[in-house]
Amino acid sequence: MPALKDLEIGAMFWAGPDPVQTLKQVKSIGVRCGQVGVAGDVKLDSVYTAAWKAALAAEDFTLVTAFAAYVGESYADGPTVHRTVGFIPPATRDERERRTYELCDFAAALGTPGIACHVGFVPEHTADPDYVAVRGMVQRICDYAAKYGQTFALETGQEPANILLGFFKNVGRPNLRINFDPANLIMYGTGDPIEALDVLGPYVVSVHAKDGNWPDKNMPGALGVEYPLGQGSVGMERFIAKLKAIGYKGTLNIEREVEDPGVKWRDMKDAVGLLRKLVG
Repeated sequence: MPALKDLEIGAMFWAGPDPVQTLKQVKSIGVRCGQVGVAGDVKLDSVYTAAWKAALAAEDFTLVTAFAAYVGESYADGPTVHRTVGFIPPATRDERERRTYELCDFAAALGTPGIACHVGFVPEHTADPDYVAVRGMVQRICDYAAKYGQTFALETGQEPANILLGFFKNVGRPNLRINFDPANLIMYGTGDPIEALDVLGPYVVSVHAKDGNWPDKNMPGALGVEYPLGQGSVGMERFIAKLKAIGYKGTLNIEREVEDPGVKWRDMKDAVGLLRKLVG
């Protein structure tokens, strides 16, 4: 596979049952790299893994991250995210830890250098039992991923940058990294993404190119609304400029979370054009 350029434009997409068909759809918007999301109920057996490995080679496509989703997660609103997402809910920790190891194995078989997930809302206080439990879980996953030379990235948004930075330092693993999603910080109301890059920049290994607006202050618990790239509150021109300023050279993975596939792929193709202008 050809080497990727600095700030190469890619896509965040979901693994379908037919890897070749999935990759052809992704490539149709004009990209050759990206991140694959893997739903929690996808069986990552040897047959499925071999099919993806063959498809990536046949389509000359580079995967930079395998992204874990877990059975039972919902992003309907803030309280639901608290209850269901990532490693915070105690009842699903063991199952999700095992699943994350499976994703590490899958990514390693494909030659993918990193895995990522939403860890959930990291508690502010280090003595909180959930904080302690999740810290230990993240440490174990980092150690498992390190056997493959992989990074383990946590996605931004569900806590302010300074809380996430403190968690990183507390975990104390050199392969722990950040998948930086500027829209999430806005949509969760946790901070300005440009300011967050000043805090978290050294740990950023991958980026989502996504846009959105702030939550409605009159609707407690509601999340902000996602918008097509360039139409929300991120400010993509200043975001790309800031990435360049901090020396980020990884991929820009366009993410568009909308149910209508026609709208999704149209908006992602438009986003490719916008990013090409901004990256230069």
